[in-house]
Amino acid sequence: MWRNDYDRLGLPEGTLRDGLEVVVAGGCEYFVGSAGASPRFNFRVRDLRPAGEGDLLLQLAALRKQFAAERLGDRQRALPRPVLPRRIGVVTAAGSAARADVLAGLARRAWRGEVVFAHVPVQGVKAAPLIAQALGDLAAIESVETIIVARGGGSLLDLWAFCDESLCRTVAMLRVPVITGIGHETDQTLIEEVAAVACSTPTHTAEAAIRVDLAAERSHLVSRTGRLVQAVREARSRRTAPLGAIARALAHHNEQHRRGLHQRLREVRASGQRSLTKRREVALDHATRLAAAQVRVVGSDLPRRLEANARFATTLDAHHPERVIERGYAVVRDRGGRLLTSAVAARASGRIKIRFSDDTVEAEVPNDG
Repeated sequence: MWRNDYDRLGLPEGTLRDGLEVVVAGGCEYFVGSAGASPRFNFRVRDLRPAGEGDLLLQLAALRKQFAAERLGDRQRALPRPVLPRRIGVVTAAGSAARADVLAGLARRAWRGEVVFAHVPVQGVKAAPLIAQALGDLAAIESVETIIVARGGGSLLDLWAFCDESLCRTVAMLRVPVITGIGHETDQTLIEEVAAVACSTPTHTAEAAIRVDLAAERSHLVSRTGRLVQAVREARSRRTAPLGAIARALAHHNEQHRRGLHQRLREVRASGQRSLTKRREVALDHATRLAAAQVRVVGSDLPRRLEANARFATTLDAHHPERVIERGYAVVRDRGGRLLTSAVAARASGRIKIRFSDDTVEAEVPNDG
């Protein structure tokens, strides 16, 4: 292969090495020889690529270089990741060791949230599009806060589905942060270049998703609570004795004041009772003297007053309306009881009531005009 043809391929440094299996393209050249040169046969190589895993490594290197130039992984790494998500999506194979490793890791964290599984094949030609669809379905669930993609180890050919360009671009555009745990520590797939977090094994994905060791935090909280309770008891014990002494002194002081107030209350009540008794005695004495004086005055003038009262009673009786009626007069009223003092009023009323000394009669007065 001519040097200029090889340089045109742009292969990474160190791609070609002894023992590497390659696929080449070119053409045959044959020289029939001459008097001064032997005949020879050449295969002139114009294109070359490593075969098998070497070919895959070259494709992987080219895609990794392209993704780096596009900064495709920046979007996922910029997404906020919850410290303690309540619901996690997991993309893995059903019944796989990776699935068990993820669950075991979550259990060690003492996490009690919800896991939504998307079981898909993780190897083969159809694996990449099915994984991409599962990721999209999980991201469409609003409550899913983090997605884990997990698979056990294997050869580069076994893990090649996770180097698919379309799958990697799907991961880069998801709204949910993706945590990958593909293969073992030495394996490096392309999906890890664009994910938010790339873990060395499926077990470590649980620690990356649940960033708080709840079991350790609970133990720490119980320990701190116990110390706090003990400190409160000790503080209460130290402060109870002085407070008890203060309370007893205060109670004694209050009792002294209470006794003094009771004594003053009894004195006030006794003083008030004495004052009231004295006032009643003074008032009674004054009333007695006044009554005696009135009796003396009335007693001396009593016959004259009785005689005057008798004359006044006789005069009132003589002017009483009943005495007038007994002498032959009458009282005329209308039906409403109003007093009628003229014939005009009687005719206007029509029906009247006439009261005599012994009874009342009704009469009809014609209105003659």
